[in-house]
Amino acid sequence: MRFPRLRRALLTAACALPLVLAASCGGGDIVSELKPSRLVVVGDAFSDIGQRNGVRYTVNGPGTINWTEQFASRYGVSIATAANGGTSYATGSARVAAKPDAAGDATTPTITEQITTFLGSKGIAENDLIIISGGIGDILAESAALGAGQSAAQTRANVEQAARDLGDQVQRVVDAGATHVMVVGPYNLGRSPWAIAQQGGFLATCQEPSNSPGDATPACLSSAFTQTLLVRIVKLGKNVAFVDPALHFNQVTSSPSGFGFDDSINLACNSRDTSPAPGIIGIGAGQVSSPLCNTGTLAFPSIDRILFADPIYFTPAGNVSFGNYAFDRLRERF
Repeated sequence: MRFPRLRRALLTAACALPLVLAASCGGGDIVSELKPSRLVVVGDAFSDIGQRNGVRYTVNGPGTINWTEQFASRYGVSIATAANGGTSYATGSARVAAKPDAAGDATTPTITEQITTFLGSKGIAENDLIIISGGIGDILAESAALGAGQSAAQTRANVEQAARDLGDQVQRVVDAGATHVMVVGPYNLGRSPWAIAQQGGFLATCQEPSNSPGDATPACLSSAFTQTLLVRIVKLGKNVAFVDPALHFNQVTSSPSGFGFDDSINLACNSRDTSPAPGIIGIGAGQVSSPLCNTGTLAFPSIDRILFADPIYFTPAGNVSFGNYAFDRLRERF
């Protein structure tokens, strides 16, 4: 399996630099000196706190929360959407540079455009913490193209280019004066209920042989995005920290009870999307979709121990889990 070996090789090399967090390298406790006065967030649905009419990609209603909000609360700061005058620009289904988005909407601002808007309207302040998150939108869009006849090799190449594009945006923000940037790639979509249903079973890792021209399973696309992104940003270690949600959610989905969850298969929501393909979350028509989900469309009386809201995105509890993880990892770095 080429990608697990490549991930280990990259982490080994990167541990000589401050880019990859100490916890990934087996480091000890570090006292954080960073006390950001403002968080700026760009990204896709994974980081969207309600850019469009307050709708989020989780269970909507009282107690709803995105991981970036949990992360911000740990620093004692708040964030609001750019639509409401804040500095969270992340928008559901956004891609890094390509259009339309994963849901087929050409009006959604790409992550590149989100950064352009931020730099042009507010600019970077001295004590900003910039969160750049992306990858899921591109992986879903390219997976849909694969299903429509695009070759696996082209699908993989497009995902890798999106990762390079995201790396270039990280460089752009650093060049503009950012001194504290947290980069978050996609989690391992091979462990999502979407992928499990698509594959007819649990396929947690990329199974690609070393001589394969390109495997385009969700696990392989997720891994390819992350490895390409790491290579692109490795020289930015002075100002950039990479937090890998795959490291966290691989553990959570492998041992849900150890993290307070019952399993990683059942969905909290039963809100079916009746719009045509690719649907609101980009995985086809008729799928459960968390932007349509609220306390009146739940599949269980209690969802406190349910990880996934829909086949791709997480419940509030899942978001809190990653928000805490990201905070702990970043605190060890800055």
